[in-house]
Amino acid sequence: MAMPLALAVLAGVGLGRWAPPGLFEIWALCQLWRVARGEWRGVALGAVVALAASQVLLARGAVLPDGLLRADLALEGRIESVQEEGRLSRLMLRVESCRPLDFARLPCDSLRRVRLSYFEAPVIAPGERWTMTVRLRPPTGFANPGTFDYSAWLWREGIQATGYVRSEPAAERLEAASTSLRQRALGYLDERELSPQTVRWLAALTLGAGERLTRDDWDLLNASGTTHLMVISGLHVGLVAAFMLLVARALARLLTPSRWRMAVWPWWLAGVAAVGYAWLAGLQPPAMRAMIMTLVGLWVASGRHAPGPWQAWWLALGLVVLFDPLSAWRPGLWLSFLAVALLILIWQGRPRPRGVSGWGWGLLRTQLLLAPLMAAAVLLAFARLAPAAPLVNLAAVPLVSLVLVPLGLLGWLFAPLPYLGSACWWLFEHATRLLVGVLTLSVERLPLWWPAPEQVWPLASMLGLVTLLWALPGLARALRLGATLLLVPAMLGLSPSVPEAKTLRVRVLDVGQGQLIELRSANYRLLYDTGPRFASGFAPLSSVWPAGQYFDEVVVSHGDLDHAGGLSVLTERHAVGRFLAPPGESLEARYETCLRGQAWQRDGVSYRVLWPPEETTELSGNDRSCVLEVTAGRDRLLITGDVGRDIERLFLLEVAQPVTLLVAGHHGSRTSSGPQLVQWATPRHVIYSAARHGAFGHPHDEVVRRFRRAGSCQWNTALDGAVTFWLGRDAGGEPLAMRGMPWRRGGVEGRCLAVESRH
Repeated sequence: MAMPLALAVLAGVGLGRWAPPGLFEIWALCQLWRVARGEWRGVALGAVVALAASQVLLARGAVLPDGLLRADLALEGRIESVQEEGRLSRLMLRVESCRPLDFARLPCDSLRRVRLSYFEAPVIAPGERWTMTVRLRPPTGFANPGTFDYSAWLWREGIQATGYVRSEPAAERLEAASTSLRQRALGYLDERELSPQTVRWLAALTLGAGERLTRDDWDLLNASGTTHLMVISGLHVGLVAAFMLLVARALARLLTPSRWRMAVWPWWLAGVAAVGYAWLAGLQPPAMRAMIMTLVGLWVASGRHAPGPWQAWWLALGLVVLFDPLSAWRPGLWLSFLAVALLILIWQGRPRPRGVSGWGWGLLRTQLLLAPLMAAAVLLAFARLAPAAPLVNLAAVPLVSLVLVPLGLLGWLFAPLPYLGSACWWLFEHATRLLVGVLTLSVERLPLWWPAPEQVWPLASMLGLVTLLWALPGLARALRLGATLLLVPAMLGLSPSVPEAKTLRVRVLDVGQGQLIELRSANYRLLYDTGPRFASGFAPLSSVWPAGQYFDEVVVSHGDLDHAGGLSVLTERHAVGRFLAPPGESLEARYETCLRGQAWQRDGVSYRVLWPPEETTELSGNDRSCVLEVTAGRDRLLITGDVGRDIERLFLLEVAQPVTLLVAGHHGSRTSSGPQLVQWATPRHVIYSAARHGAFGHPHDEVVRRFRRAGSCQWNTALDGAVTFWLGRDAGGEPLAMRGMPWRRGGVEGRCLAVESRH
């Protein structure tokens, strides 16, 4: 029943997430049919499907409704975690009660978990109970190609809303944190005379406290492809269980010398130790998977039953997802189970290695086979590749498995014996420094690589195929070698696509309340604006591209934070050939002025500045915005920044017709996109760069109706995410939106028959 159980759980999770119409009625009819036929196993599996689906449906139903946007809510709950970011604290709160201060609002009592920002917060510790007044919004994130999906992360972590803590009325601590065994252990570590690095790595490797690792630690692990080493795995739980079993069986031999082999309690004690250690480590999915498989292994080794390893794998998968259905969306869960599945595949049916050389070759073969498959899995999950990972793991895995983890656990075991425990951790400290040195050197030689989004799937598929060629039994060696020799050059030959000659890719990125537009032709790259910088200091530009990009030119329309906020990140992480900005702007980079009449051409694409004039002293910051017109073949792009209606009329007659794409002025505010501009340009497409659930309500309904009457197809980054347009192609091409909105599915006017505004 292990495989049917797991498949039933996965089916329930999927049905709960997508919830097709009539789901409950169909399930009830199937259950009645099974009862009538006496298929009690089928009834039990149907109940499992319902249990998994109901948990996911409850999680969906707990998401904050839009009707509570910008409403003051009174929350009571327990603090799960605290992250300090300068003057800002990030709180994870387990909600116990919620009510709106305005009783006419919708109820919020279904909320279970929220993530809060608290500016200049008092000292807050995990485990404390607090009451606070907050403003929340439904969980969402930016949608840009090849970037971290924050919205998906919120979903799989069970976070139903995000927001901030109001300063008035002030938050109040209701109850101090109760000290758990894990917190005591972490406190004990903090009191030891160990280096901060040793304390962090000990906490992560032996207690599963990955939150103790710094951003630099995680960056090093990510770049070297060794993040899996920081997960409480079967190695940790297995070592604890094996040690307890050996001690218990030795004790049984002393107590009952003639019947010690028949004693059952040592196996139970080892199982309790495995469960206790996994619980101490936080019972995360990898730890739970390791615990379940360890318990199955103990059961088999004790001679009670002999299920195969695949039965144990399916059982662990089913139970982990049943206990935590949202873990089905966590890449770490599938990375963990995929690695174990490959280990079973490459070791099942093979004789046990003999001698040091046999074990050495077996471990080397295992690591070489794991490397391409895990690289493919990481590519699909995180869109990155660590070239150093295969070589680094050959040294890092044995060092962590045979040295660091045993020394860390022995240090805890011998903690009551000061000198012995301290000696173990002293050796752990030096081994950690050695490992960090190896990882740092490898990353300097082979840094982390971020392939283009269109390269991810082909590269991951070929890496997975290489793994299967060498892992599947029974394949001829000639077939394996020949196919590998064909696949490796194909992987090395993959290159990102570039626009054809005289064509331009225009990508309006989703950056919230701000603007960031990338224009790219075959050999030229221009940015219009750099996106916003928020009060927390976060600039969305930092999450759009990996470091080391080159931009030929960056046009900063004007100095407002929603347009120039990412400038510091751009100059720190990337290289720019030339900055252009209006006269008189105070920016964090040296720039040349953009002035009316400037023009240049790159790759057959023409660029022309329509505004501002040389004299701008009487103009406001918005009205000084650089207005850019770009022509690629028969298509034309117009970006007007934040200029108002009066300024639009001053350059209106210089706008060449027709306009294929217009980036709406001032994010769709009613102060821009005046009737004259709309009637003259009559753009085929118009896009608003606006924030989802934004406080300004962009785009304004008056502007939306104006463009609708002009027959423009309207797009909104707040709803569609990043939108990519292709200009200069003879056959044209449909815009590509990151979010497939349900109303853009056709009709008498195609994808343009839509409710384009939230008003």
